[in-house]
Amino acid sequence: MARPPAPTARRPTAPRGPRKRRPAGGEAGLQDLLLRMKACRVCVEAPLGGPLPQHPRPIFQISPSARIAVCSQAPGNRAHIAGRPFFDPSGVRLRSWMGLDEATFYDAARVAIIPMGFCFPGYDRNGGDLPPRRECRATWHDALFEKLPQLELLLCIGRYSLAYHLPETKRMSLTEIVAAWREIAARTAPRTVMALPHPSWRNNAWLRRNAWFEAEHLPELRQRIRTILSRTEDAA
Repeated sequence: MARPPAPTARRPTAPRGPRKRRPAGGEAGLQDLLLRMKACRVCVEAPLGGPLPQHPRPIFQISPSARIAVCSQAPGNRAHIAGRPFFDPSGVRLRSWMGLDEATFYDAARVAIIPMGFCFPGYDRNGGDLPPRRECRATWHDALFEKLPQLELLLCIGRYSLAYHLPETKRMSLTEIVAAWREIAARTAPRTVMALPHPSWRNNAWLRRNAWFEAEHLPELRQRIRTILSRTEDAA
């Protein structure tokens, strides 16, 4: 009778580490979209206007947890060089308007910064910034905002942002839109939109003529921001 084969020794296996958590479907889709946005070269490969004055450097700040979004125009030259949005005196003023310190403002988990154009568009012949590139809105914005359902407050800065987020106001002046903040906030809830002038020094005269902005609009804005951030921290 044939002797049964000797059992072979099993090679010990290394213990497995903790299984890595995979992002939920929506979060994974957002991260994939953000990676493609960071690598975007559409204004070079399929431009809708003249060439950029420099290589593309998309600048934004986005996470799946931020409930406040600063919806601005486009990065300036200083932001382009630093790779950080609002890295200039207008950012200092904007943070003052919002009642936020620098650390909170640049915390992507709490505040998103989503310009209409992701790259610095260059200067016009008078030394001002050119308008945001049209390619960004056409390529990215609809898909992006669909993947950010948690946003509760959109701070729209400038005409190009308002044209996208509040297209029904296109016949109104910027002053009329900002002054109608109560009606617009009520109409757009639960994703509340509040319009702001650009915090640039170029609007100093506007701020002097419209004292109600700092007296009435900004206290309400700061209170809304405090409420949202407090609720977010309590839920964490």
